[in-house]
Amino acid sequence: MARAIHLDSIRKEYRTAGSVHVAVDDLSLTIPEGSFTTLVGPSGCGKTTTLRMVAGLETPTSGEIAFGDEDVTDQAPQQRNCAMVFQSIALYPHMTVRQNIGYGLKVQGVPKAERDPKIDEAAETLQITEQLEKMPSELSGGQQQRVALGSAFVQDPDVLLLDEPMSDLDAKLKAELRVEVQRLHQELDATVLYVTHDQTEAMTMSDQVILLNEGRLEQFAPPGELFDYPVSDYVARFIGTPSTNLLPAVVGERDGAYALEGDGFAVSAPADIFADRVGESITVGVRPQYLSSEGGEYELTVVAEVVEQLGTEFVVHGHTPDGTAVDVVSTEFGGVEHGDELRVGFDPADLFVFDAEGQTLCHGDDLTKSPPQSH
Repeated sequence: MARAIHLDSIRKEYRTAGSVHVAVDDLSLTIPEGSFTTLVGPSGCGKTTTLRMVAGLETPTSGEIAFGDEDVTDQAPQQRNCAMVFQSIALYPHMTVRQNIGYGLKVQGVPKAERDPKIDEAAETLQITEQLEKMPSELSGGQQQRVALGSAFVQDPDVLLLDEPMSDLDAKLKAELRVEVQRLHQELDATVLYVTHDQTEAMTMSDQVILLNEGRLEQFAPPGELFDYPVSDYVARFIGTPSTNLLPAVVGERDGAYALEGDGFAVSAPADIFADRVGESITVGVRPQYLSSEGGEYELTVVAEVVEQLGTEFVVHGHTPDGTAVDVVSTEFGGVEHGDELRVGFDPADLFVFDAEGQTLCHGDDLTKSPPQSH
């Protein structure tokens, strides 16, 4: 039966050669029961350490972990009714696929007559029925990963933990397995916590995403909220491909009207947010997909450097006249060459504004609420 996962002020320290490394720092959140939640972030941000603490393979330096109403902080892994699939495919080479999938059940003392139907069901769902009597060495990498997934599913865990299970697979197989894992989650009465550095997996598979930054929680929200309402420039840069453009600007004021003034643009700004920030340096963020060749309320000059074709879309990597790097995604730039000067438009509704520390001051919704001002 799926259970919520509660992390309360979790901290994990490692002490080596007299120094202390903090891998996870004051992490508090609740993962809803039955949800599919993804832990994402760059290498070294604490994703796998967090997962291993939930599994019981690591003990928090401080803080508490609970499954539902049960405190599991000091419980051994086998007491938690959770299953884990690791990044490295861990199969017993001397056992058949059937034996590998059913090994966890065998250890639990489940009779063979009960194990076999569960194994057959898992194999059918994962499309590896024809491989059940083969040895792991006879399987492709993708088939081996399906076996590892199957061995976790058949245990009917309350919590299923997946540590980058697709990192070693090719793009086509990743796309197939993403769909399969989501379908399996719908059939499985379990709370899934999935670790990945791949934001595409995080955005397409999850009910909500946990984004970590050097061991600390940066934002915990549904994928769409991270994309549209990032709480910092770190979130805006990490979520989305290509990364969000960050344009330096200052808060200006003229005759009681406020504006975000950058290289070639001056975006009207609401007084209630910016009246006390006149003269401050801020950053305006706009996603490459929202820079339009068809214009907008404001315009930006971009000098093209490199043009990439992605199917029907083109990605122009360039810079503004002051040297700020800017990416533009459009279907209209197939003929653009190095050195060409482009005029692209954007609307206030599509912007983010960050303070000097990188924290979000406002989103586009706030900018569009202000009355029109001269600029």
